[in-house]
Amino acid sequence: MTPPPLHIKTYIYLLSTTELMMNKLLLLSFLFIYFGANGQSVLLADSVKTFGKIELFQKDIVYTIGGINIIGNKKTKAHIILREMAFKTGDSISGSALQQNLIHSKEMVFNTSLFVDDSVYVSEIRGHELFISVLVKERWYIFPLPYLTFVDRNFNTWWVQENHSLDRINYGIKFIHQNFTGENDKMNVWLINGYTQQITLRYDLPFMNKSLTKGMNVGYTYARQHEVNYGTSATNKELFFDYRDEFIQSYTKVDFTYSYRPNQKIREYFRVSYTDQWVADTILKLNPSFFPLQSNHAHYVDFGYYFRYYNMDYNFYPTKGYYGEAFIYKRGITGSNNLWQIGVRGIYIQPLLKKTFLNIEAAATLKFPKDNSFLSQALFGYGYYNLRGMEYYVVDGMSGVLGKFTLQQPVFKYVLKNPVKSRTHDKIPFSFYLKTYSDLGYCGNPYTSTKFNNILMHTWGAGLDVVSIYDFVFRFEYSVNQFGEHGIFLHVRSSF
Repeated sequence: MTPPPLHIKTYIYLLSTTELMMNKLLLLSFLFIYFGANGQSVLLADSVKTFGKIELFQKDIVYTIGGINIIGNKKTKAHIILREMAFKTGDSISGSALQQNLIHSKEMVFNTSLFVDDSVYVSEIRGHELFISVLVKERWYIFPLPYLTFVDRNFNTWWVQENHSLDRINYGIKFIHQNFTGENDKMNVWLINGYTQQITLRYDLPFMNKSLTKGMNVGYTYARQHEVNYGTSATNKELFFDYRDEFIQSYTKVDFTYSYRPNQKIREYFRVSYTDQWVADTILKLNPSFFPLQSNHAHYVDFGYYFRYYNMDYNFYPTKGYYGEAFIYKRGITGSNNLWQIGVRGIYIQPLLKKTFLNIEAAATLKFPKDNSFLSQALFGYGYYNLRGMEYYVVDGMSGVLGKFTLQQPVFKYVLKNPVKSRTHDKIPFSFYLKTYSDLGYCGNPYTSTKFNNILMHTWGAGLDVVSIYDFVFRFEYSVNQFGEHGIFLHVRSSF
């Protein structure tokens, strides 16, 4: 699913796009309890392996791919897996390039997020003809999950600033099917109550043509709530107004995205959506510039184009490679809603020693024409515009630059073995990474000068990352910002 091109505060706030930490920690705790009795402390190779005795192949010989056999795909259709391979039946490949192509195919298949494990190897040789096998272990695709999560931007904000108030909890049911017809298509139905009343329906079909290059994503959301984040204080804290007797904000959004993937590394998205958002008159008294033209109602059509380039070993937690993204976004087609935003982002991961690697991330964005409405200015504290050590703050602006530098070192691996026989979930691997980091950021705002606006922001710290199946990444970090404020911060991310 393509993320929103513009980090609109009220949109993010209503949809509760915080990390669903409580759900994920509950599932992870279950896995530890269920499998932990037979866990073994071992240093093993990664759960995604490449097999094949490469040394048996002559580097100066050109081989022909005689066939590719898919094993273990009960739900996933074979052409979805073959789409990710670095070669196809009938291709010619030199012995010197064979190993890299096997590794690349293995990484691409795993990055579909359809499998807990996969192997790509040469299973048979007939003269100069090679036969390839792809062994996959499918994930669980259906998750009818009870939904229970805080509504704030991150766990630390909810736990510390909001005193882990149960009034700031959403609950309900979240039905997710991550491989609905076997085409790597996703169906989401969210029925949420509590702090926010919300209905979300979404369907994502990555490939809808025979050549597997074109796809679509369509979604609908309706939400309403009793509390509104109506502004930002001079100390860069969110300001809220709460009125329990009536709903004071409602939001409806319909969106459609057309995707184009001409090859394995390039992905393009063309997105159009319609938004209708309303707030009570009380919000305008607190912040007359909440919406453009000092209205309490905003409705507009927006358009976006995104270009993304992937060349990483593991998209959710890369240890080598690079990623690039550029986008242009247009909100509104009338004078009352007229905003452009352009942005770029890049990630580069370079191994320094045998295991240590350097992760560099940079991003920049610009919004124009200049607009002082609250709707247009959300930037730092949302999406990937986050500095580690600034979890308690938001910084509004019309332009921003971000740089993040991380030195990471794998230190330990642990495999939980399943005492109950399972073809696909026979083991749950965990990888542990120590890291140290430093982040820089600048948020330009011509309308206000707060504690963190229009200055160079700087944070640093150290932490531990835990990576496991289902793209689960747990980050435990101790961070310090330029004013000497420090603390322990927790973050969780996964694909469900």
